[in-house]
Amino acid sequence: MTEPIIRGSRRQLLQVGVVGTSVFTLSRLLSACGGSASSDPLDGPISQDMALVQRWVPDQIGPGAVRLPISLADNAGLLLKGPRVLTGDIRSVTDDSVVVKGLTAMRSSLGEGLAPFWVFNTTLETVAFFTLVVDGGPADGAAFQVSDPSTLVVPRPSDRLPALDTPTADNHQGVEPYCTQMPEPCPFHEMTLAEALQKNQRVVLIVGTPAHCRTGVCAPVLDGMVTMSKDLTDVIFIHADVYLDDSATTVAPTVEELKLTFEPVVWVTDNSGVITHRFEGVWHPDEVRQALT
Repeated sequence: MTEPIIRGSRRQLLQVGVVGTSVFTLSRLLSACGGSASSDPLDGPISQDMALVQRWVPDQIGPGAVRLPISLADNAGLLLKGPRVLTGDIRSVTDDSVVVKGLTAMRSSLGEGLAPFWVFNTTLETVAFFTLVVDGGPADGAAFQVSDPSTLVVPRPSDRLPALDTPTADNHQGVEPYCTQMPEPCPFHEMTLAEALQKNQRVVLIVGTPAHCRTGVCAPVLDGMVTMSKDLTDVIFIHADVYLDDSATTVAPTVEELKLTFEPVVWVTDNSGVITHRFEGVWHPDEVRQALT
């Protein structure tokens, strides 16, 4: 799920899901679902009695390319199984008309024991409220808003990524530990983001706190990026942790400067430092790899 960045204290989040900074629970009971036998260990049904967990940040979507990752949940939390493919439509909240028809999302997973997710990609240019309705899923779908770009504070595609002095192995910038990846810091702290942006190369910036999310999202996506970076030697990868110390009570300057209220997030730039893609909540390394090709 997309984790809100907690300012002041770290709290345990409910398993079911996070929408922005609000946590929701299900009001309906899960019905018994049948299904044919399958050799796919992740294969499972979808039901109208399930919920779609929005693994994006609903108040930071602007006109243009829209990425909508979801997971499935019941009253016990995120489900570890689901269909190989989900299909659905984007509907207008105003009149329930179909705005985009026939979207398809393939099941993705970050590893055994982690909830699979499906990413619906589309383009929406109108500032309005919409709903993602998945075939066979709950009738109310998953609501979201495309906002006026002037109201969006987190850097997004077409913006220039700010040249920040992120923590390095040689200069922690007051962040202790400077990287909470375990069992040792990740290799993305050789230079600051500001220095990376001066190299005229593509840059990938990852902001996340793996120590507080070992089996959720932050640690697995960072692990995937480390593996991918070994093949992409012409791309500079930078990681910034979220909190100033192990108590996780004060956010790091990078988080404040980027105006983040959620994690993890990754930005991809072109050679001039202009953002081409932003991924948040959950993503598969192949999505980032494709953005870099």
